[in-house]
Amino acid sequence: MKGTYFLGNGEFETRDMPEHPLAPHEVLIRVAACGVCGTDVHIYHGDKGSAAVTPPVVLGHELSGTVAAVGAQVTGLRVGDHVTVDPNCYCGACHYCRIGKKQLCTSLYAIGVNRDGGFAEYCYAPEAQCFLLAPDVPLEFGALGEPLACCIHGIDRAQIRVGDTVLVIGGGAIGLLMVQLAKLSGASQILLSEPVAMRRDIGLQLGADAAIDPIREDLSARIRDCTGVDGVDVVIECVGNTAATAQAFASAKRGATLLLFSVPKAGATHPLTLEDVYQKELKIVGSMINPDTHQRAVDMINQGRIQLAPIITHRFPVEQLKDAILMQMSSESLKVLVGSSFG
Repeated sequence: MKGTYFLGNGEFETRDMPEHPLAPHEVLIRVAACGVCGTDVHIYHGDKGSAAVTPPVVLGHELSGTVAAVGAQVTGLRVGDHVTVDPNCYCGACHYCRIGKKQLCTSLYAIGVNRDGGFAEYCYAPEAQCFLLAPDVPLEFGALGEPLACCIHGIDRAQIRVGDTVLVIGGGAIGLLMVQLAKLSGASQILLSEPVAMRRDIGLQLGADAAIDPIREDLSARIRDCTGVDGVDVVIECVGNTAATAQAFASAKRGATLLLFSVPKAGATHPLTLEDVYQKELKIVGSMINPDTHQRAVDMINQGRIQLAPIITHRFPVEQLKDAILMQMSSESLKVLVGSSFG
């Protein structure tokens, strides 16, 4: 049973993983696919993920696969079941867990961040973190269950109303999921700001009404042309740099909601004109992981309500994890998957 360990300093090593008897409520999953996330990129560069990372550890928290073995007290899963994993685990006892905000848990840990995860042939996971995929759903799609669940939580936070105009900034995998969710939420117009032509084209295929190149076009003018007013009702920022944050604030009309969804670089700041927040009555919200939204994501995947195939662009074997991470950082990719059967 092999896994590719992150050793720190941008280095990886594929080696045998320790095996252990299954705990009563634990399952062993043969990993079919595991997505490379922006969090993995942050960890690769030395930043922390959703929780602190202590190498050596097998990363990979966007995973799906087949149940290979079950613990003695597992009742909801059988060997052979197809599952997707919610990697985020909570203590259930801290202040935030007890007031219904477990995504802010002070003892949060995550499979594939500070416990061995999915960049491996097999992965151990608690039964409670595993969600059934329909047998006819490609297992690869299950690897997008966690990012989709995070996006659903973000959409909940954005509170899109039927008829709202929405601007999605960033046409990577997350931005393209947000385009689709905004459409399903009843937005009247969805605009996508993205400098890469391939991503703009796919955004239009997946439901964006207009795709704007913010490098070569005047974003504010294009928004005015499309909506008839200066700005949109909801801005969803999915890039994670200060230029995108500045775009978000500049594109918000009076009374708008700004969802700053992306994971920023540690220590990143943005100067904020408080008078604008007051006079425009802006609502600024963040979004942290996926509290109680994984089942909703799986239901959408099982029912075919979200298009995932166009978002998966590259596949790498686990032994080439570093190459996969570098590809995820490239503008050539959308979602990069890693799996022991790829090669």
